Amino acid sequence: MNVEQFNRGMQIRKAVLGDAYVEKSLAGATEFSKPMQELVTTYCWGDVWNRPGLERKQRSLINLAMLTALNRSHELGVHVRGAINNGLTKDEIQEVLLQTAIYCGVPAALESFRVANAVLAAMDSE
Repeated sequence: MNVEQFNRGMQIRKAVLGDAYVEKSLAGATEFSKPMQELVTTYCWGDVWNRPGLERKQRSLINLAMLTALNRSHELGVHVRGAINNGLTKDEIQEVLLQTAIYCGVPAALESFRVANAVLAAMDSE
């Protein structure tokens, strides 16, 4: 593992997803799942999210669309929070999810709206 890249990944991951979420993910890692947490932090966050070609806001839009297409509700919820942290508005999140209804299917978009609505409501009450 590249320690410098891992540390850079931790900074970005915490900035996008929040310290509490990242710390909980790492604390919940077992001996079996720890390598996956390290891989995600090092390569996903330390490498790809750190590239200069796209802003974090753009990466969040892409993630919301892809996670809807893949029907990955848990990760979508995590990335809705991250999208807000990256400066997306509720209107922008709504628009990307409406766009997914056309290209990914209405059932997938409906589930994403349910997840996003719950996350946004929870964030409003925090």
